[in-house]
Amino acid sequence: MAKFIYRMQNILNLDEKLEEQAKMEYATQQMLLNEEEEKEQQLKDRRTSYEEEARRLREESLNVRDMIVNANAINVMDQLIVDQHGVVEREEEKLEQKRSVLEEAMKDRKTQEKLKEKAFDEFKMELAMEESKQIDQLTSYTFGKKKTK
Repeated sequence: MAKFIYRMQNILNLDEKLEEQAKMEYATQQMLLNEEEEKEQQLKDRRTSYEEEARRLREESLNVRDMIVNANAINVMDQLIVDQHGVVEREEEKLEQKRSVLEEAMKDRKTQEKLKEKAFDEFKMELAMEESKQIDQLTSYTFGKKKTK
């Protein structure tokens, strides 16, 4: 029996490797995004603690110097949060680019797999036709032998 050999198997293998690489890059980018979002949340939490400290300072005593230091700390945190939010947005854009690369790689692999399936179906049809031809030849040969006897 003949063996099926997909003549573009190397392309399919390459597409599978490219897809795996794209998946790894996407996962790495997702981790980076998560880290940056976590940093942003930590800054927001820190700002909240400064705001609570400001409330406490207003309630306890009117130490102007501590209040100014606290207000400056809140302003600095606001700027750090804005900067970090910009970093998060850039990481989200990078993640979106990695996702589109991954989708394209998956599409290419699926296309190659469909082509391989189609080639295999054609191979099976050719094999069945060849088998049918052999059966016809065998039948006509045995029929011809019976007639000559």
